[in-house]
Amino acid sequence: MAASEEMYRIPARFRRIENLHIVFWLLKDLCWVMLWRPLGIAMIVPTMGAALLITWQTRNIKSELLHNLAVVFWITANAYWMITEFFSDDDSLRYYAVIPFSLGIIVIAYYYIGEFWQRLKKN
Repeated sequence: MAASEEMYRIPARFRRIENLHIVFWLLKDLCWVMLWRPLGIAMIVPTMGAALLITWQTRNIKSELLHNLAVVFWITANAYWMITEFFSDDDSLRYYAVIPFSLGIIVIAYYYIGEFWQRLKKN
């Protein structure tokens, strides 16, 4: 690593929440694929709660905030899609998940377009 390269560090308490969030998300998706409806629905709460907490904790770091906000939209879409598969025979309902997925893409695009624009202005 170059001596001038900036180092990203995250407090251990934030890292623990991020790691726990992964466990929650995997459990939610396992419940989905195994069709364990009550547990799958219940796992939405800790998964979304951890995502929102991580987003709040990183609110002062623009790149982290926007990436974590995109994750919140991703989980929202993911949870909605799971619920529609659990409780509806209408396959067309799952397509509404495109709304939060798209919001996540917009947030990420906003960040990277802004980064690209800032680099152009510096050069």
